[in-house]
Amino acid sequence: MKIGILGSGALGSAIGGVLTEAGSEVYLIRRSTEHVNVMNSKGLMLKEGNHERIVRVRAETDCTNIGHVDLVIVLVKSYHTKEAIENARPMIGEHTMVMSLQNGLGNEEIIGEVVGWQRVLVGRTYVGGVMLESGQVIVGAKGKHTYIGEQDGQITDRVNRVAEVFNRAGLSTTVSSNIMGIMWDKLLINVATGALCGITRLPYGGLYNVPEVKDCALAAVAEGIAVAKACGVVLSIQLPEEAWFRAAEGLPDNFKPSMLQSIENGMRTEIDFINGSVVRWGAKRNVPTPVNKVLVACVKGIEYEMGLGTP
Repeated sequence: MKIGILGSGALGSAIGGVLTEAGSEVYLIRRSTEHVNVMNSKGLMLKEGNHERIVRVRAETDCTNIGHVDLVIVLVKSYHTKEAIENARPMIGEHTMVMSLQNGLGNEEIIGEVVGWQRVLVGRTYVGGVMLESGQVIVGAKGKHTYIGEQDGQITDRVNRVAEVFNRAGLSTTVSSNIMGIMWDKLLINVATGALCGITRLPYGGLYNVPEVKDCALAAVAEGIAVAKACGVVLSIQLPEEAWFRAAEGLPDNFKPSMLQSIENGMRTEIDFINGSVVRWGAKRNVPTPVNKVLVACVKGIEYEMGLGTP
């Protein structure tokens, strides 16, 4: 399969690297010329546990000369989705599929508006990636699952084909007829810790030792569960504690979710697509979401203080 990955940072490079190893023709697309240049000149170093290897990959700073691909995987920050998918038009042919593996809710709607809903696949992944330095990435794929599906829940040949390619690369992937439920499950896990880590600046080791933080997290997740059920979503997470404990499963005490990493790096967060999604959908279904509103407000305030927002 010929694949273009928009947003080849840590996770995009990790996924693209293992897909390349398994025989797919993958193009890693990232604006950062340093990361791209290192990958093209020296290869991409993938580290899994104590094992390191170099993968010869194709990396580009734009999509102009790649040609049409079978699949576009979107992994840019959610606030860059519209710009990224519009810039990806040179890769999109008559039969190209576009699949988001981003956090939060709302990206699929943005993608569908640009390229047409018929192209859009939905995905969620628990695979991890950490950028050590340009051209070097830690891959966290062992025991981590990816779920993909059609928006309407149908099991189609094209989504099965994508799953086959992922599984051949060692990315444990399941085609789901309830992909919306899986999206909300992942959202609830992000709601449990992301904003609170960003606000408190605590990695997981500290976050999970403050009872008041846990109480706040459980209240935020409870609101998300109520909103999802009001939307008719079938969840696997039924109790807030499930999201709270699943968020930290298998992760070290020094783990920092993307919300905290963004704040530490002086970057915008994806708060609008995570806790902000709970607030938006709650308003549509008349479900109160006061805790999530406060968390959104606090993160927005931090962004403003850093010069990233407007009054």
